[in-house]
Amino acid sequence: MENIEKIYNGNELLSIIIRDNYHAQGITFITPDDYPHQLGYMNREKDYVIAPHVHNRVDRNVDFTQETLVVKSGVIRVDFYSQYQEYLESRIIYKGDIILLAAGGHGFKMIQPSEMIEIKQGPYAGASDKVRFEPIEDDKVILK
Repeated sequence: MENIEKIYNGNELLSIIIRDNYHAQGITFITPDDYPHQLGYMNREKDYVIAPHVHNRVDRNVDFTQETLVVKSGVIRVDFYSQYQEYLESRIIYKGDIILLAAGGHGFKMIQPSEMIEIKQGPYAGASDKVRFEPIEDDKVILK
């Protein structure tokens, strides 16, 4: 198991999984600069100071939602789909893992009782925000 996994459909990046055992020094941004949802990792030594700051108002256009999940507890199967709702493959994520869902479709099956924290752009657009469809049957899952 790698510390950072990238899941593709052809050339399209569907997801990035940062495993709980990932470690690096300093600051590393996992996502490209042009992503509407930025995901970075920081590892700083004791007494390191990040200067106080405020963020400037910058108008941004967000064409589609990307979301990040932090697994607090449990074991979860993540099923990946193309934008056209075609099943592609699945992965298992565990407590401490973080997953960015960048493109395509996705669904989840809890393998154990699980808790997640979801972080995404807002505001939430209600029913027009997503299209729901039938999940893959368990006997057809391709686990990688």
